[in-house]
Amino acid sequence: MSIQFGPDYVRGIAPYQGGKPIAEVAREFGLDEAKIIKLASNENPLGMPESARQAMLKAMADTGRYPDANGFDLKAAITAKYDVPAEWITLGNGSNDILELAAHAFVQPGQSVIYAQYSFAVYPLATQAVGGRAIVVPAKDFGHDLIAMAQAITDDTRLIFIANPNNPTGTFIPAAEIEAFLKVVPSNVVVVLDQAYNEYLAPELQYESIAWVRQYPNLLVSRTLSKAYGLAGLRIGFGIAQPSITDLLNRIRQPFNVNSLAQAAAIAALNDKEFLQKSAKLNADGYRQLTQAFDAMNLEYVPSYGNFVLVKVGNEDSAGERTNLALLKQGVIVRPVGNYGLPQWLRISIGLQ
Repeated sequence: MSIQFGPDYVRGIAPYQGGKPIAEVAREFGLDEAKIIKLASNENPLGMPESARQAMLKAMADTGRYPDANGFDLKAAITAKYDVPAEWITLGNGSNDILELAAHAFVQPGQSVIYAQYSFAVYPLATQAVGGRAIVVPAKDFGHDLIAMAQAITDDTRLIFIANPNNPTGTFIPAAEIEAFLKVVPSNVVVVLDQAYNEYLAPELQYESIAWVRQYPNLLVSRTLSKAYGLAGLRIGFGIAQPSITDLLNRIRQPFNVNSLAQAAAIAALNDKEFLQKSAKLNADGYRQLTQAFDAMNLEYVPSYGNFVLVKVGNEDSAGERTNLALLKQGVIVRPVGNYGLPQWLRISIGLQ
């Protein structure tokens, strides 16, 4: 009889599956890597900004030393951009790190965590990793039903995840609805507002969530540099909240969770307004290109506010996997979303023209 280590809730976790790497597809289907198009992982098709590349190369001279565990210079850049004190900032190995830190800091085994159906796969993973009890609120038009989420709060609820825009569906919640939600959430329940795709929002939809952080001590805003800023491979994100939250997050995060190259590149990227504008324009143009094609093909899709589109490719439950395989054979990598309960759909990242 073999010994089983660890608690049942950890053994029950299905590991996160990322988008297929280009090299893996090339090996599997005998294709030329240079001709493969990856539209699976919501990466910036422009790659990293040149300003970040140069900053990273400069920082390489000192990689024999540990990085600044407190990220002084990077926090200074975030402070300057968002007008918050340094002690309100938690640095993460990608914003994924911030989400997991929140679960570890605020949820004990058996306590409940609320998130929406069809929201980011890391929310259930983070919940299960700490033995939390998931309350999954049915989606409304593929997005968050904040009224139902507020009604789902119980005495043991400790954490709520909200993705805006949402991944994988691309839906968007107007600022007024989020603020109304924050007003009714009990003060002992931490709300994580995950804004990984915020920079792709049209100017008229942009809202200043940091102002809410000043008003609501139970709000944690999560941001990433993996998407519009083009630094996915360096794994860099951050959270902004009042010290009552960030103090706990910084107690349990790894001391050197953000490496020196990522810190240097992030500082440059945060200050590169021209690259950010170029990324946003490319994304808007690409969105029109994809959705016009879907309209011409009479394919149903969910209007998206991120850098991807969720499109329905058939009525059978096998449609997503079947179409995905056909695309892989042609060297096009997209993302099946059957694991989200959407087997008829594919999520397609917006790439170059």
